[in-house]
Amino acid sequence: MAGGILLLWVSWKMYREISATRINNWRRPAEELCHAPVRQKSARQALARIVVADLSMSLDNVLAVAGTARNHIWVLVFGLALSVALMGVASNYIARLLERHFWISWVGLGIITFVALRMIWEGSTEVIRQSAALSWPGLVGLL
Repeated sequence: MAGGILLLWVSWKMYREISATRINNWRRPAEELCHAPVRQKSARQALARIVVADLSMSLDNVLAVAGTARNHIWVLVFGLALSVALMGVASNYIARLLERHFWISWVGLGIITFVALRMIWEGSTEVIRQSAALSWPGLVGLL
């Protein structure tokens, strides 16, 4: 349940980023987007941003794959291996694909949100079941 709540928070942050990116890109002409001034960052700022992004993406991938795999260990192992391969090998291709077809971002957001809500639902059901088992041992068979 806690993982689902955290994944839902990641989903909310992703929604805000997708919305802000799309709105800002609609307001600015294409020429301005291509030649927009880039603010230089220090090496420390860049390193901190990379570390935070890597940690959040790793946690996001692990939670999403674990939520999808549920009790199937082979799905978990395959999903984690696939996510590592995609992050390492295909990240540039995926970034270009997302620039061309922005709607794919919304599909990914929908999938992550669905998995998060399912994790929360199943986790809360398990918490209620375990709480009932501790409070009323005879009630477990009914749940």
